[in-house]
Amino acid sequence: MIELEAGSNQLSIVIIATSDVHGNLWGYRYEDGMDTVNDGLARVASYVRELRESGTEVLLIDNGDVFQGNMLTDDVYNKRPDALHPVAAALNALGYEALTLGNHEFNFGLELVERIKQELDFPVLAANVRDKAGKLLAEPYVILERQGVRIAVIGLTNPNVPRWDGGKVEGLSFGHMAETAQILAAALRAEGKADLIVISAHAGMVAEFDEEGGSDAAERIAELVPEADVLLVGHMHITVNQRMGNTVIGGPRDRGREVVRFDLTVERNREQLRVVNREVTIVDMSGWEPDPEFRSLVTEAHEETLRFIAQGGGGPSTEGDGGILGYASADFQPPEVTEGLPAGRVQDTAVITLIQRAMLQASGADVAATSLFNDKADLKQGPLTYADVYRIYPFDNLLYVVTVTGKELKAYMEASAAHFRQWQPGDRAIAADPEVPSYLYDMFAGVDYQIDISWPAGSRIINLMYQGRPLADTDQLQLAVNNYRYSSLLKASRLVSAVKHWESECTVRDILVSYIRERKTISPEADHNWSIVGID
Repeated sequence: MIELEAGSNQLSIVIIATSDVHGNLWGYRYEDGMDTVNDGLARVASYVRELRESGTEVLLIDNGDVFQGNMLTDDVYNKRPDALHPVAAALNALGYEALTLGNHEFNFGLELVERIKQELDFPVLAANVRDKAGKLLAEPYVILERQGVRIAVIGLTNPNVPRWDGGKVEGLSFGHMAETAQILAAALRAEGKADLIVISAHAGMVAEFDEEGGSDAAERIAELVPEADVLLVGHMHITVNQRMGNTVIGGPRDRGREVVRFDLTVERNREQLRVVNREVTIVDMSGWEPDPEFRSLVTEAHEETLRFIAQGGGGPSTEGDGGILGYASADFQPPEVTEGLPAGRVQDTAVITLIQRAMLQASGADVAATSLFNDKADLKQGPLTYADVYRIYPFDNLLYVVTVTGKELKAYMEASAAHFRQWQPGDRAIAADPEVPSYLYDMFAGVDYQIDISWPAGSRIINLMYQGRPLADTDQLQLAVNNYRYSSLLKASRLVSAVKHWESECTVRDILVSYIRERKTISPEADHNWSIVGID
């Protein structure tokens, strides 16, 4: 981490940071059944090994969302509390010195968070999370000392966790990231505990929800804590490489595709330390081969995940069926014949209809809403495995049912339809509003409707019908949605007044697995109950 430059009183500090690895240890896409060529913690291990073998000591930290995100984590090891988690074993072996909790570390409840704290050999950080008694959930910071230089790493998790995982974090409060960092940094300086301030914040640079207060914006941290030497960001899965004042800021792409390297030059004069240079570099892992020793460490977990897929996702399977759940009589996703947005977002498709029908059958609801999580998600003609189901539904969501009025349902649908940019004369293709990303766009089954994108957002849902008649504001319906949408939109935006009265015992993905198994052969069918109008 720290090297004394020859013939001088200057120290070189190298910090290597990862973020949003999402369980990608091997460098593999389990849903596609193939190795990747440019990502994975095994490639990060090669890069770190080369640095260390060259004599460079590195301070290695992670910015969260590493214990969630693929079948190895979500389907296998997050649900095996008695086994050492392979992600924990991997981070320990690589010599990480701090981990900031990401929002996805909370997806599986506080039991997983406690397990992470127990299994890691280094501090888990979350300075802005407290329980009702005011006790911190994790460490607020860690002081790492090398050759007399004290480096404080402050960890901040995303304050929007209650929006996404409401019931799983009940009793916890998630504070303003920048204000928390400001108080801690000032105290660390005043008490003489730290010479350098490193802030690891699991958030993007700009506000995701709190545009006015900036509680979830990393740029606000740089504004309130100008004395910070380094700011590590993440969450948004995009490359960040910039500077605000004297603070160097970096964030990598997800799945171990990139790492961030911070280089600080510290000058020591008697008892004083001064940073004389700061640099941030984004290192692309596409040029690195997976480290064989690291892969040997995670081989058992990797092969266990492959067995899980081969056995049909852990559910009941017929001996010798090779993990086949059923068969698709034809491809489910239509060919891309439209300009602009993917076909799966501008027309009803068999993939969405399949998900919605499974949701309706499992819940007994009147209406189901879901999103197209992957624009290229398809079920191809032929045998279907758990990996195919994961491809069309990659999240470990539960299914909820909540009572809604016709007025509330329409408000929800309007919020979803805001995904589209308003059609203007001369437009050639339907386009998305970048302020309303695709993961916020849901499609609805159980009602018939049209989206008139010639109108402004908020006034687009027309001809809304239920069972052949216009849906009245006072009608009451049972709505099936996943837990994420229920918490992050319906309740957080106060679109629905009632509380959920039913939840599934298994995930939506497992519901789909059962739905396919029951039918053995499924055919691509679309309800064609909605369309986009108002275009030339």
